[in-house]
Amino acid sequence: MTQAEALKEYLLRLADSDMILGQRLCELCGKAPAVEEEMALMNVALDLVGQARNWYEYAAELINDGRDADKLAFRRDAHDYRNLLLTEQPNEDYAVTMGRQFFYDVWHYFTLKSLTEASDERIAGVAAKALKEVTYHLRRSSEWVKRLGDGTDESHRRMQDAVDILWRFTGELITPDETDRLMAEAGIGPDPEQLRNDWRGMVNEVLTQATLTPGAEDAWMYMGGKHGEHTEHLGFILAEMQFLQRAYPDATTW
Repeated sequence: MTQAEALKEYLLRLADSDMILGQRLCELCGKAPAVEEEMALMNVALDLVGQARNWYEYAAELINDGRDADKLAFRRDAHDYRNLLLTEQPNEDYAVTMGRQFFYDVWHYFTLKSLTEASDERIAGVAAKALKEVTYHLRRSSEWVKRLGDGTDESHRRMQDAVDILWRFTGELITPDETDRLMAEAGIGPDPEQLRNDWRGMVNEVLTQATLTPGAEDAWMYMGGKHGEHTEHLGFILAEMQFLQRAYPDATTW
């Protein structure tokens, strides 16, 4: 794999992960446990979709095959998506929703923090803007994890169950492959070892404060999302998300 090919792949991973998690959060519109939470969730979702557009636009320019950001988002099949498996997991109860968000936010925060210093100025600029939004995302999700984990017996049980359910999907966030290594060598992506240490450090700190027990570092992990190998959930997400573009391709408004 060349560095140019790796850059295209890396941009799609960033875009797809943001897009799919944003879509998952949008499913909670009208279903959140409180009005304030619904507004917060939709704001986070809109932030992620906006960030995804920025990554898609840059990816489309580099791929240069006639597809724009919309076609990359709405006209690719599941096996072409490169999102992290964590992002496509169902919302379930609110503990799972916030646990998924927290694990992703920690990875997202440290990834973007590193990307602000990328040798690619376009990436550094997008990352700097996104980092401001994700800093809020992380603060909010970590507070919810602490609130539920160190709350009532019921909320603690649910939050611990969420950690146990989601832990098997977290390894993919911090396990580098050839694309990740090439981006790090090019001075674009984060150093894989540093990202792993930062993620584990913050996750363990917050879970400790929440009186929760993290999974084992050597636990078996689901992998494959970054290479187009997904759980059954992604197909259902795309069927809903892509319906209009698939039913009426290239449709325009008057």
